Amino acid sequence: MELIILLLGIFGTGAGASFLVIRNFYYICQPSEVLIFAGNRTQVADGKEVGYRLVKGGSSIQLPLLERTFRMDLTNMIIELRVSNAYSKGGIPLTVEGVANIKIAGEEPTIHNAIERLLGKSRKDIEQLAKETLEGNLRGVLASLTPEQVNQDKIAFAKSLLEEAEDDLEKLGLVLDNLQIQNISDEVRYLDSIGRKQQAELMRDARIAEAKAHAESLIRASENDRITALRRIGRDLEMAKAEAERRVRDALTKRAAVIAEVESVVGSEVARVQAEVAVQTERIKQVENQLQADVVAPAEAECKRAIAKARGDAARIVEDGKAQAAGTKRLAESWKTAGASAREIFLLQKLEPLLKTMAAGVPEVEVQNLTVIDAQNGSNVTKMASFFEQLRQATGVDVAKVAGHLAGGESANNGSQHQG
Repeated sequence: MELIILLLGIFGTGAGASFLVIRNFYYICQPSEVLIFAGNRTQVADGKEVGYRLVKGGSSIQLPLLERTFRMDLTNMIIELRVSNAYSKGGIPLTVEGVANIKIAGEEPTIHNAIERLLGKSRKDIEQLAKETLEGNLRGVLASLTPEQVNQDKIAFAKSLLEEAEDDLEKLGLVLDNLQIQNISDEVRYLDSIGRKQQAELMRDARIAEAKAHAESLIRASENDRITALRRIGRDLEMAKAEAERRVRDALTKRAAVIAEVESVVGSEVARVQAEVAVQTERIKQVENQLQADVVAPAEAECKRAIAKARGDAARIVEDGKAQAAGTKRLAESWKTAGASAREIFLLQKLEPLLKTMAAGVPEVEVQNLTVIDAQNGSNVTKMASFFEQLRQATGVDVAKVAGHLAGGESANNGSQHQG
């Protein structure tokens, strides 16, 4: 029993060690990679011997101490290309931008080139190597094409670049899956001028084509309108002819009836007009009589009255004229009789009403003091009056009033003496 337990322990220990060995040296290859077991010499498809063996897909076990295992990624690598100031055919510097998809070749014999040149390099180093290679090929292709060819047919340009880069990439063990040219430009704006020229030519051709199409459409429309108008005119002419013939037939048929109807209408209208003439004649006479009674007779009477009044007014005016003439004659005779004093008398007679008129326009004035000044001693009297007024204002004694009272008393005494 103890021997059996010991044998089982030894067997279990050996199995565990074998499992660990298999786990450490067993490799599974993904579909997007290739395994390289370096150490043993093998013969490849072209009969050449190499110091490694390849496993693409599946799995394999590394021989301990005899082989070393490497993995190589076969997935795509996206590389952005940009070439500046690359001279094209004709000496025009161009700037080209594009995107390339490359990968490490997974088929023989190109994969052997990739193993020899790229094994052990990082993915970034591989992308930089492929980018520099493609940019060099891009410059070479640009040198063989004109800017017009590069700009007009980008697909052909990309195809030429693929053909140019295929050999160089194959030597490196790389495969160019796809290449897209995104942008082509130049600093001297040569392509812009070409584009403007092409655009102008396209616009010109488009306008010419549009004008031709418009002219053709106008011609066709005019022709259709002409044909339609001719057809419409012919139709209208036929309709007019038919209508004219119908009217002629109707007129011939209705002529006698129309003539009789017209004659009756004319006869009735003549009779009505004759009756209306008689009515209007009587009305004219009535209006004349009315006018004679309402307007003419009153006007004649007013005229006679006005004539009589005018004659009376004229007779009165004549009599007044005769009387005035007689008075003027007597005034002249009185003037002659008065002699030289006639002029002053006449003026005095005329002055009296004039003074009355002037006095009527002057308001009533109350006079307190009246001073009579002698023409010869006017200055002395003026001074005396001024003195008396100043004395009255200063002392209240009115010398003129006192003198008046004294004069009045003397006059009374004289009157009494005369009476005695």
